[in-house]
Amino acid sequence: MRCDWLTEDKLYISYHDKEWGVPEHDDIKLFEMLILEGAQAGLSWLTVLKRRETYRAAYDGFNPAQMAQWDREKIESLLKDPGIIRNRLKVKAARTNALAFLQVVKEFGSFDAFIWSFVGDNPIQNSWTTIKKIPANTPESDKMSRELKKRGFRFVGSTICYAFMQSVGMVNDHTVGCFRYNELHLKA
Repeated sequence: MRCDWLTEDKLYISYHDKEWGVPEHDDIKLFEMLILEGAQAGLSWLTVLKRRETYRAAYDGFNPAQMAQWDREKIESLLKDPGIIRNRLKVKAARTNALAFLQVVKEFGSFDAFIWSFVGDNPIQNSWTTIKKIPANTPESDKMSRELKKRGFRFVGSTICYAFMQSVGMVNDHTVGCFRYNELHLKA
């Protein structure tokens, strides 16, 4: 049994079964997910997920040092790429977030150290029986959002931050009937 928010899409099922809720500590992967969650704003996650490989190519493998170097010409070329979400504010925010990311790494030694501090370096283990009970944001995502914004990040509202926390395993929001719930709960 899987979480009931899933569709029959094979890519979505694979993401749920292998990635969603798995604790991630690699800085580049964390950055990728933060950027993709921001790109999702106003859209479905499946819309972004289907474009992830194109994003990886277009966004320099989510290498923040390279993305921080984007100029107006690069941003304009990205806005012509039909494989990504061509929203000017979101594309420009990716560059802004790369610059902010590099500053956080300079300050904390890694993005991982900074971002996981919002949950005390351990995943929050929830035990939801239905997706209707899962919140859109929490005090932890509120605080994360405030701190990210303070450091210059964009498209990091509390709801986006909570979706990010779910995706990178900072919270286990698989419902208790889902086979991944126990697998991830036992690994914590």
